[in-house]
Amino acid sequence: MSNNIAIAIDGPAGAGKSTIAKLIAKRKGYIYVDTGAMYRAMALYFIEQGIGADEQERISKAAPGVDVTITYKNGEQIVWLNGRNVNGLIRTEEVGKMASSSSANSEVRKKLVELQQALARKESVVMDGRDIGTCVLPDADVKVYLTADSHVRAVRRYEELRAKGQECDLDIIEKDIIDRDNQDMHREISPLRQAEDAVLLDSSSMTIEQVADAIMDLCDQGVK
Repeated sequence: MSNNIAIAIDGPAGAGKSTIAKLIAKRKGYIYVDTGAMYRAMALYFIEQGIGADEQERISKAAPGVDVTITYKNGEQIVWLNGRNVNGLIRTEEVGKMASSSSANSEVRKKLVELQQALARKESVVMDGRDIGTCVLPDADVKVYLTADSHVRAVRRYEELRAKGQECDLDIIEKDIIDRDNQDMHREISPLRQAEDAVLLDSSSMTIEQVADAIMDLCDQGVK
């Protein structure tokens, strides 16, 4: 019987899942598994191969041969795509849109879920994504559904991009977020939804530290 602990954080795009999950992992001393980054790495591969988001057959054929792994060096997560560090390439809007489309593909999901579950068997983990508590780690010790108003999420993303010196349009970002929510919630395979035993946290008017504290409290209550 494994003594490893699993914390699952699900929610829509831009809710702050990755930021919070990293903070919780650091506080608890667990491994942070960035599932979104894994899907983004796979999406980057498809883009680089000239495969379109609507070419599901080509995506299905290519997915099993793609190697995506995560390692840590000096506390920094490194995402590897076929042996290449792609940290600096996977956070674009183009890759995000492709990831949302390709993550609905059964072959893509099968490949990445296997790796995510294997990591959770070996280590205590904090994992964030769209279906961690419902599909990937249904027996997670703590489950959180983290959300925020779509406008709040758009403003956060806008400020993040502006801070990086990128030109962007707030209205376009908000429309993309709403479209992505709709796509994620209505996809056929593992749609985005709150697990029955997940705790709902709306971070619209909460600071990062307040959200993290709330989840740490849940960990104290739910993990022996």
